[in-house]
Amino acid sequence: MPSYHLQGDKNKKYWVGFSLVKGIGPTRFRRLVEHFGSAEAAWKAQPSELARAGLDRRSIENLLTTRQRVSLDEEMEKLRKIGVRLVTWEDEEYPYNLRHIENPPFLLYVKGELKPQDEWAVAVVGTRRASVYGKEATRFLVDQLARSGVTIVSGLARGIDSVAHRAALEAGGRTIAVLGSGLDIIYPPEHTKLAQAIAKNGALITEYPLGTPPEGVNFPPRNRIISGLSKGVLVVEAGETSGALITADFALEQGRDVFAVPGSIFYKTCRGTNKLIQQGAKLVLSAEDILEELNFSMIEEREEIKAIVPATEKEALLLKHISSEPVHIDELKKATGLPIAEVSSTLALMELKGLVRQVGGMHYVIAREGKVEYIVD
Repeated sequence: MPSYHLQGDKNKKYWVGFSLVKGIGPTRFRRLVEHFGSAEAAWKAQPSELARAGLDRRSIENLLTTRQRVSLDEEMEKLRKIGVRLVTWEDEEYPYNLRHIENPPFLLYVKGELKPQDEWAVAVVGTRRASVYGKEATRFLVDQLARSGVTIVSGLARGIDSVAHRAALEAGGRTIAVLGSGLDIIYPPEHTKLAQAIAKNGALITEYPLGTPPEGVNFPPRNRIISGLSKGVLVVEAGETSGALITADFALEQGRDVFAVPGSIFYKTCRGTNKLIQQGAKLVLSAEDILEELNFSMIEEREEIKAIVPATEKEALLLKHISSEPVHIDELKKATGLPIAEVSSTLALMELKGLVRQVGGMHYVIAREGKVEYIVD
């Protein structure tokens, strides 16, 4: 992820502008900002300059057309009126997990609130034509996960998605819905009240600007965000051609764990999940299977550690780059920019305090004092 200088909110209108241009995604946007130094400079650049920055003719034409057609100030006013916030990959609020996938969205339209605890997220997806078994399995598993402090991510679709969102809310947990449309077009429309509840107890997210309809081509890219926001993806019930399997594929590409609920060999809607298990997805019988596999024990305690325990700026800086995944001391030196001697001495003190643990070969993880009981009904 490039390290750009932070820009004020007033300059986010240029990010909105680029999100309106067909043919300019994260890769091209990154190239433009690196070339021109800012989104504003790239937006105002002449065609010849855009060509020198590597933009192809069609993308240049689309950009020029959008610049003539759109008033960015009016777009910002529309967003303000319906309570949509803008989160760019320059912002600290940008989701940690999503930031580390390949080509993350450069701009997120958000309704609701993103929190640091959303790093501990699991995506729950499945068929739109869910059976009674699929719905009950979703409620059972999501209730356990949400009560254990896990944020539930899904796509607001009919079937398993909507059941997952509702179960998380009913358990008093957080949930995030990723849309394949603009935030002013809730799809399906019967989930409008559900979307409002999610915005109050989590967030609605999309990379698509206002006015974008829920066209079929939008949903595969949407699915990469669902998996990208999460540590793992749980497929509850899915046929062999289900879009949930696309999310599972993205999860594997992004290095996420894939989980699946076994189903009847006689149900078409279970063939996809059963095949995932055949191919190596972890079979799930309870939420504990997921919590243990993802090392999600003591979520609340970890958040407290990250929030209040660091005694120095160096400790806080190092903790930003240490998680349950082992990281080598050389990587910490590179990520923090600290001299290796300071990294080593600070880690030694943190280990004495119980903040981190060395797991061999100068690799470090967040320390855990042991196994906790998960809250289940």
